[in-house]
Amino acid sequence: MTAIGTSALAIDGGIPNVLARVPEAVALLEQQGFAGCWTGETNHDVFLPMVLAAEHTSRIRIGTDIAVAFARNPMSIAQLGWDLQTYSQGRFVLGLGTQIRPHIENRFAMPWSRPVPRMREFVAALHAIWATWRDGEKLAFEGEFYTHKLMTPMFTPEPMPYPVPKVYLAAVGEAMTEMCGEVADGLLVHAFSTRRYLDEVAMPTLQRGLDRAGRKRSEMEVTSPVFVVTGRDEAEMAAVGAAVRQQIAFYGSTPAYRKVLDVHGWGDLQTELRALSLQGEWETMASLIDDDVLAAFAVVAPVEEAAAAIKARCSGIIDRAMPMFGKADAETVARVLTDLV
Repeated sequence: MTAIGTSALAIDGGIPNVLARVPEAVALLEQQGFAGCWTGETNHDVFLPMVLAAEHTSRIRIGTDIAVAFARNPMSIAQLGWDLQTYSQGRFVLGLGTQIRPHIENRFAMPWSRPVPRMREFVAALHAIWATWRDGEKLAFEGEFYTHKLMTPMFTPEPMPYPVPKVYLAAVGEAMTEMCGEVADGLLVHAFSTRRYLDEVAMPTLQRGLDRAGRKRSEMEVTSPVFVVTGRDEAEMAAVGAAVRQQIAFYGSTPAYRKVLDVHGWGDLQTELRALSLQGEWETMASLIDDDVLAAFAVVAPVEEAAAAIKARCSGIIDRAMPMFGKADAETVARVLTDLV
């Protein structure tokens, strides 16, 4: 496992959240030499795959990227984190994100308000609960959004011989990124990010948070998915590129992510993509992602150059990378991953 703050780039893999597919997938990642694996919360539960990942591996890190915090409460997340850290023998990373207001209110029927202070308090509540279980401190957390004041022996889990889980936070906006530097163990970079956005906006903002908390960059791990467009010939690269353009267009239609496009002077693209998304014109949206936009959001390189290009994209900023190859041929993906791992 790569330690926080080291210069080596750790390569992680994604795992499915369909439970029947998890054991084989995680075992293969460990066998191939990956440093870790992540699963996200989309159309299945995000925590159940972590149980199987812990059971069918012995070395690699396992984590959620991301679990929707505001769909739950600190007590329920604290319990899940404690149990998964115990069962994985200290290999679990709790990655949390806010989601966006329509999903929290209309899909999860949960309250939404001031996401940055709410997430800050969520993390503080987690640590207060874990301190009660670990050190026997009286639980007396009273915040603006969450209050936890009751804990009896019956509801206290057994002691755990490992540190509490590290908490990583997903952030795109500056306020959330700065807060992440103050209170989190790691930053989960959104896939809809460019190297220029990271250099000019995200990393300086993260550093401000670290400075405010008196922390060093070596105490914070930055992990990021990386779109990869590769292939053995132009036709294969074009097919992979088409799928990645579609994904970039989907993310680009989200108003909250416009700030990334603005850094490049492409803010009007978000307006166009948003209008087309409301009309269901998904194929037309992808056609607006030209080669310059594609190259900003993805590593574009032939198979023999892809691994070096991924490392160059991450150099000096990203500690852990999870390459995403879209619809690339399995043989092509294996070649690049072999070069990386």
